[in-house]
Amino acid sequence: MAQKHMNQYPIPMVPGPTTVPQIILDAMNHDYPSPDLEKEFLELYNQTENLLQVLYETKNRVVIHTGEGMIALWGALKSTLLPGDRVLALASGVFGYGIAEMAASLGAEVKIYGIEYDQTFEDLDEIERLIKTFRPKMITAVHCETPSGTLNPLENIGLLKRQYEVPLFYVDAVASLGGTAVKTDEWGIDLCLGGSQKVLSAPPLAAFVAVSQTAWEIIKQVGYVGYDALLPFWDAQEKFYFPYTPNWHGVAAVHQAAKLILDEGLDEVFKRHEMVAEYCRKELQSMGLRLFPAENATPSPTVTAVYIPRKFNWEELDRRFRGMGLVVGGSYGPLAGKIFRLGHMGRQAKMELMEKALRVINEVVNHS
Repeated sequence: MAQKHMNQYPIPMVPGPTTVPQIILDAMNHDYPSPDLEKEFLELYNQTENLLQVLYETKNRVVIHTGEGMIALWGALKSTLLPGDRVLALASGVFGYGIAEMAASLGAEVKIYGIEYDQTFEDLDEIERLIKTFRPKMITAVHCETPSGTLNPLENIGLLKRQYEVPLFYVDAVASLGGTAVKTDEWGIDLCLGGSQKVLSAPPLAAFVAVSQTAWEIIKQVGYVGYDALLPFWDAQEKFYFPYTPNWHGVAAVHQAAKLILDEGLDEVFKRHEMVAEYCRKELQSMGLRLFPAENATPSPTVTAVYIPRKFNWEELDRRFRGMGLVVGGSYGPLAGKIFRLGHMGRQAKMELMEKALRVINEVVNHS
């Protein structure tokens, strides 16, 4: 599937699922026996957890779910929240508001602090006031709002969480993990969520959660044991008894993907993403295009969002791009039909690929 997609559109810039390189496909290309019976799977799982701990910059244990990233988002909420628990949801885009709705559907008392989609959480005065007055059990935030192309600074939110002794800090880092620093322990994150199909450039077969000791204690108190539960993973490795049959192929893909990042070196990977992102933004502006994030907001190093030129609608622009071999992403919710997005994340964060993408964009926008 990934190779067909790549051949059909030789300039893949969708912000996830990203193009899967052959070395990761090869890691999956085995007729694995049942993971429930083979110690080799447990060894692979443990090794993959260790690699993810480095990406997360954490000493916390990392749960590896079988499933797309949403299994981690839902599972972490269900495993730690009870009806009536207070949740302060920091929302700057589609996923921030979505997490608030998810928590509310579980019966939590949710207070949303929302800002415009083209902004990031730079001013913390109102957040501090709400923490003091609302006294939440959990603060939720999205690190990279992929539909908006923004990156929310989290360090100072983590400081407030610690200062006011908020038990849980829940962070969606699905589109940032591996492409920019995610300092789980330093920022006081208790539930840090990731997925295989973004920066890791693996198929959407696995999702992961870095879980703090405080979170584990709350997970045990809540006692949720559904399919997406975290609780069964507390002793799954020790007992070699997973709550469902794991996907060996997915764990093998994540293992290879994380290894590729760490072999290159985290600092080098972060620099590569930032360099490609800065070049992308600069060149788009030189074409007369307007970036979506406001000037005072923090843009993401993994995805760039740009307004659709007035002479096009999204369907026409997408058709013309695809006709020249470029595939990008549209957006969702209030931004649908207003912006398009380039996913320069993972194996797509390459200067030569970005140069090809920008040539197509310039040709379509300014010469057609």
